[in-house]
This record gives sequence, structure tokens and C-alpha cells, in this order.
Amino acid sequence: MCPCKHSPQRLTALLRSRQPSGGAVIDEQGREIPITEGMIQKACRLLDKTWAAAPRQAPVDGHRAD
Repeated sequence: MCPCKHSPQRLTALLRSRQPSGGAVIDEQGREIPITEGMIQKACRLLDKTWAAAPRQAPVDGHRAD
């Protein structure tokens, strides 16, 4: 039996987060870096922490700003 610390579900999620999503970014040296699910999740967490609603604008031409 494997003395692994991760459950099968956790290991599957970990492996999936390291697989390329189909996209890539280009670094400063021109190398193509595959975008992983983990990279996307990290970016989403950062956006969740820093997101702020845009300020409401005054109505224009008698229409309400929603």
C-alpha cells in the first residue's frame, strides 16, 4: 500500500491542476509557457481578493445608469 499523504481525489486534482489547459503565455525570453489549471485558479483567487465594483455614473440623457 502506498504511504501517500494525499487522498486519491486530492492527487487527481493536483495532477489535473498541473496539466496544460490548451493555452500558453510567452515569457520575457520568448519561451512558451503552458497555462495550467492551477495558474488559472491562482489568478481567479487573486481577482477575488482585489476586485472592486466600478463607481456608479450619473445618468446621461435622462437614462438611469445601471
